[in-house]
Amino acid sequence: MPRYTWHREVQGKQLFLTFDDGPIPEVTPWVLEQLRKYGAKATFFCVGDNLYKHPEIANGLVAEGHLLANHTYHHLKGWNTAMQPYLDNTQRCQQEVEKLQQANRKLFRPPYGRITRAQGRQLQPNYEIIMWDVLTNDYDQSLSPETCLRKSIKYTQSGSIIVFHDSLKAKRNMMYALPRFLEHFNRLGYTFETL
Repeated sequence: MPRYTWHREVQGKQLFLTFDDGPIPEVTPWVLEQLRKYGAKATFFCVGDNLYKHPEIANGLVAEGHLLANHTYHHLKGWNTAMQPYLDNTQRCQQEVEKLQQANRKLFRPPYGRITRAQGRQLQPNYEIIMWDVLTNDYDQSLSPETCLRKSIKYTQSGSIIVFHDSLKAKRNMMYALPRFLEHFNRLGYTFETL
């Protein structure tokens, strides 16, 4: 069974913010601005096609000390994709990541959290597969922004890997929850680090 990373063991008050699906001009620069206000660093699991289309936004993330990571080139669901196309798509995304940031460690998050055991075993020698212990569900249109924030805060603890999305679908909830989430944990003395 492949071993995935759901949480980081840490000393002290550290959190690991992650953003999936960007970068896109409508959302990612705003996220960058919020992170800057709190001196927060984050890991961006980027769709390769978005990196290809918006390298200037990705360069801005790198310049401010954030980490780019792999989320496949076309946001593929592993359960619905044959092995070789999935591996090829992941490799293509990694090439885009490494054009923009030197990768001493390769981090991968499967879109939708859906990956077969066999895919995981194939990727594991080259990638640390990062999951999460706090999913904000910011993309869920039926969830109110207030509920999104409340649940995100409730389940976060030191060492948590938290998933937000810099995507259009998540924009409403994320734009409400993220600044308040940052403010809340900043006030409690937490730092936000890259993975």
